Amino acid sequence: MDPKATPNTLKDLIGWQRERRAKVKDESYKIGQAEFKQQKMLASKHDELTITWIGHSTFLLQIAGLTIITDPVWAKRMGFSPRLEEPGLTLDELPTIDVVLLSHSHYDHLHIGSLKKLKGSPVVLVPVGLGRKMQKVMKGKVVHEFKWWDKIMIGAVEFHFVPAQHWTKRTLTDTNTSLWGGWVIKQITESSHEDSQEDDTIYFAGDSGYFTGFQDIGNRFPHISYALMPIGAYEPEWFMGIQHVTPEEALQAFVDVGAKVFIPMHYGAYRLADDTTKEALDRLLMEWEKRAFEKTRLRLLKHGETLLAVAEENVPLVFE
Repeated sequence: MDPKATPNTLKDLIGWQRERRAKVKDESYKIGQAEFKQQKMLASKHDELTITWIGHSTFLLQIAGLTIITDPVWAKRMGFSPRLEEPGLTLDELPTIDVVLLSHSHYDHLHIGSLKKLKGSPVVLVPVGLGRKMQKVMKGKVVHEFKWWDKIMIGAVEFHFVPAQHWTKRTLTDTNTSLWGGWVIKQITESSHEDSQEDDTIYFAGDSGYFTGFQDIGNRFPHISYALMPIGAYEPEWFMGIQHVTPEEALQAFVDVGAKVFIPMHYGAYRLADDTTKEALDRLLMEWEKRAFEKTRLRLLKHGETLLAVAEENVPLVFE
């Protein structure tokens, strides 16, 4: 959407790698695993909204009787880098999946081995350009392709594919041959209408640099309950800034979309850039305090932790 958001060059990439070799980082800080995991509850059919962070950009979501997985990635390594922490739930511990949401084709968001091992016969929702590939991977499954602002109704839930500022590539010849974006997941009830504030709505941002599209999303969906926002893989900012938000930009995007609760993601599982898990988290918390936001609006989930929307006492500690 932004004509100034041009791709990095090979010269830029070489410059970053040279700069990266000179850095020494402490990567000892870990997010950790949830003390209590809710596999039994997640395996049961219910209408309550639950949000379980598996790790990176992988969430298990339950809403209006549907079980949804976002960008399912259980890969043990990404390129030459091993996974920093184990996923919050194993593939075997997952319930049957009804819907798979893919944001784009990068390897840390689309892992074929994980997709093939999902339980059930889910409907697979993908950006335009990925349909044929996913039909081969998910044999016998229903696959739908989406352009920005397209939507589909499954059960009592609307799925809207929304813009992001990013790019795609898996091979030497497929750069930007498929689209990228985020998803707005909205429960529809009998009383639903355009200005309804009662229906549960989740915004899964996928992967994005900061852009005016966040404001457009907020204008089209004025009552977002939860924003699942990336905060990692931003350093060096001169190289990553077009495609990945900084923690501060993630908070501005949270303001732009007008969500009630911020849940950070895209950090703590893989070393994709030069920032560390603790650096991303520290910058997020510092900016949160600087803006004087209510502490209860920030939910820092551990891997495998489930947020149950109807349980007021289920508020993870924020500023420890």
